[in-house]
Amino acid sequence: MKPTIVIIGAGSVEFTRELLGDIFSFSDLGPVRIVLHDIDTERLETAEAIARATARTAGAQPELVSSTDRRRALEGADYVINVIQVGMHEATVRDFDIPASYGLNQTIGDTIGIGGIFRGLRTFPVLAAIARDMEQICPDAWLLNYTNPMAMNVTFLRHVAPRLKVLGLCHSVYWTMVGLCELIDVPFDEVSYWSAGVNHQAWVLRWERDGQNLYPLLDQRISADPELRRRVRVDMYRRLGYYPTETSEHSSEYVPWYLRHPDEVSRLRLDVGEYVSISAANLAEYARVRAELAGTESLGIDTGSTEYAPQVIHSLETGTVRVIAANVVNDGLITNLPDGVAVEVPTVLDTLGAHPMKVGDLPPQCAALNRSFLGPVDLAVRAAVDGDPRLVRAAAMVDPNTAASLTVDQIWDLCDELTAAHGDLLPEALRTPMKEYLS
Repeated sequence: MKPTIVIIGAGSVEFTRELLGDIFSFSDLGPVRIVLHDIDTERLETAEAIARATARTAGAQPELVSSTDRRRALEGADYVINVIQVGMHEATVRDFDIPASYGLNQTIGDTIGIGGIFRGLRTFPVLAAIARDMEQICPDAWLLNYTNPMAMNVTFLRHVAPRLKVLGLCHSVYWTMVGLCELIDVPFDEVSYWSAGVNHQAWVLRWERDGQNLYPLLDQRISADPELRRRVRVDMYRRLGYYPTETSEHSSEYVPWYLRHPDEVSRLRLDVGEYVSISAANLAEYARVRAELAGTESLGIDTGSTEYAPQVIHSLETGTVRVIAANVVNDGLITNLPDGVAVEVPTVLDTLGAHPMKVGDLPPQCAALNRSFLGPVDLAVRAAVDGDPRLVRAAAMVDPNTAASLTVDQIWDLCDELTAAHGDLLPEALRTPMKEYLS
């Protein structure tokens, strides 16, 4: 039987286009059934047009279905790819503008921090509904989650749907390794590497070519280039000894050292509020692609299977063995991080499924930062699961960048203001303001 692949939030059209380009590039998958779902009718129509144009360009002949009815879309699903963004651009702007009025700097705001916490809180109700539908309609399907905040979402799913097969997928490790290889002029396909930690703050623990450690070559490259040293993750690598697997803009938000200091923002060339511009650019790209589709029946595609979801599907369907970085709930995989929360570890894919690999202890300095990262993750999830608005404030109070930048009174006031601004996007139990609790 042909595998059925459902994309939830298919109106994220550029991402849908990339995923489908990679899926269609695997000719040995045979015919596939693609089901597109979105709650926005116009975006869903655009996604379907993109899917048909991409298939035509790739010479593929999938069965294509689109539906605004999520339960109908999930019927017969083998793989469910989640790419939703609850609240869209307007919610992103609120996540930046309101904290900025308190003097809190953010760059991306989708992982931890105030932006990540509130993105998680407005995503959880929809994620819980998807999980309930899957448990009833396609309980054996794989849920392949791309939606951020990744660590919060994967941890939350373990609480509300522990029987679902869930993998959190992010391309940060792949592109980090590609970039590192370019820096030292070594072909990526000639290296091996081993990374682990948490999503957006994992660590390159080993990086070799023909058994040779490549870190000394990176040290030479950094030594020779003062401008390269003006990047957050290079700065972190030089101080910690292991390279982090997400961009400098991301990495700056997960520690208390950089964003609160104007001199550090300047020294490390940080673009405060960057994701607002990225989000606006995504809207412009959507409009551009929609206009392009009006005048063509095919679209150029960039295949290369760099996204993990198509690789997961291909490996599970064909038995092709691969190792990817995947986000799963820690169950003794990283022994100096707490169990029950999401970690990112090497994961073997084959016809029997996905098999996360035991890493053991991380270097102690790396584990210490990851534990700090996981505090807001655990508390934001527990706030939603327990319906406790005080835990939302606790999540913000233990967040490294927020705690370094604001007083506790400011943090509580900020949480109240964001709670009011996001309104009914948040779980009902968490919409209660807490200002009066302290009076």
